[in-house]
Amino acid sequence: MLKQVIIMKENFDKRFNEKLKELNVLLPNLKEGVNCAELTLTSVLDILELDKYIFHNLAIPLAGSFGGYKSKNGWQGACGAVCGGCSAIGVILGGHERMDNETMLKAYLKAAKFASEFEKEFGSVVCPELCGYDFSEPEGMTEYRNSGTWAKICYHYVVWAIDQVGKLTREELKKSWE
Repeated sequence: MLKQVIIMKENFDKRFNEKLKELNVLLPNLKEGVNCAELTLTSVLDILELDKYIFHNLAIPLAGSFGGYKSKNGWQGACGAVCGGCSAIGVILGGHERMDNETMLKAYLKAAKFASEFEKEFGSVVCPELCGYDFSEPEGMTEYRNSGTWAKICYHYVVWAIDQVGKLTREELKKSWE
């Protein structure tokens, strides 16, 4: 049994590492259809062999600070890599069933730790603060796309988020995803 657990741990570590290598090459060169929330969540789902387009569609509106949302008080949402990472943590902890209350609390705590670590690493979790563009106006998205910020900055958030999700959920991966 212990040997099987070690093999599964090594298998997930290997799959996360392979995905990270792949993304470090692929992501800086993407010009069209880049979406940090989608790429973060679906890359982890790909590692788990769960990727379906319904998940892509679920995550896409979360990117760019919740689709460029800006409250009347000026609050803007989290980076899509943070949203996608928190979603991936939920999938991993929940396994193949809806989470019970104890697991839900664990997922909240891991998501909070993930967001806290992201903020510690990059100085913020807020999309416009990280990328320098306000997506609440169409010009912000146009300027962002024309600037090359994705290839210079944003893809790093996705790669870091996927790596951190793997590290934060290592035990749950062994338990629920053998």
